[in-house]
Amino acid sequence: MLPVAILAGGLATRMRPHTETVPKSLLEVAGEPFLAHQLRYLANQGVEEVVLCVGHLAEQIEEFAGDGSAFELQVQYSREAMPLLGTGGALRKALPLLGEEFLVLYGDSWLEVNYLEVLKAFKASSLPALMTIFQNDGQWDTSNVEMNQERIRLYSKSQRNERMTHIDYGLGILTKTVLQAYPAQTAFDLAEVYEQLSLRGELACYQAERRFYEIGSPTGLLELNQKFREAK
Repeated sequence: MLPVAILAGGLATRMRPHTETVPKSLLEVAGEPFLAHQLRYLANQGVEEVVLCVGHLAEQIEEFAGDGSAFELQVQYSREAMPLLGTGGALRKALPLLGEEFLVLYGDSWLEVNYLEVLKAFKASSLPALMTIFQNDGQWDTSNVEMNQERIRLYSKSQRNERMTHIDYGLGILTKTVLQAYPAQTAFDLAEVYEQLSLRGELACYQAERRFYEIGSPTGLLELNQKFREAK
């Protein structure tokens, strides 16, 4: 399995005042920090290496996850200083710790998907990047992916249209060269990278079947807590 980069450095302004003293990835879900659930799930999916891209309250995340051995993982850290570099810039900074190809996951996303199948779809595509998508139809959040049969025609958060029926699921695969095209230590959003890839026809996709959850909003955190309670 490829290494996984987890983007966990943001300020999480929507979750204030909680995230003024606790980083979003350590917010409690079902009695323990969300990151614990995420790391265990990755280990169960066959992941061995994780790079946590941290910034806001980074020391708390580093103290909690340590070297990853408690989760049967090898965990390394790419730490940003202020001002933050955005999701794309943070990932660009982490490249020395990642291989030629790697998965990328948002630090507030709970995704029940088969990582091996996602990787197989990426390899079969021969494209430099893949986005996992979900047929959202505007239900869970605003759809931002326009499909052309089984291919992504356009991904955009800024140029939305009525033909967008799918949404970025929160899990992708990138090759190092994609991000090396962007200047180091420059702030940019990963969404910009995906949009440009889609416009060039270089963004493969894998369609997830189960809905996504997130802890980036009070409602999302409440929903995931409820899901975990019901699962128990």
